[in-house]
Amino acid sequence: MKAWISLPLIALLLAGCAAKTTYRDNCANQLDAAWKELDLAKAEGFAGTVSYSKALTLLTGAKTQQQFEAYEGCSRKAEKARFYIRESRAGR
Repeated sequence: MKAWISLPLIALLLAGCAAKTTYRDNCANQLDAAWKELDLAKAEGFAGTVSYSKALTLLTGAKTQQQFEAYEGCSRKAEKARFYIRESRAGR
């Protein structure tokens, strides 16, 4: 009887771990791309310093979330940072 109760709990825990792995890869990829884009934006020079500052702040937060294994939030922050990097390169 105990095996029937614990089996669904184990399956639920494993499913939660699998979802965390998906965001981990996305987080790492988004962060890598964003840092490269930020370096490129810095090298080109631009007028959008406010957007650049927002992107840098978001990337710092994303990296912190990555360290604490909050991968979903990390992915969202990195994607948002990439948006601000594009805006800064456009001078907005």
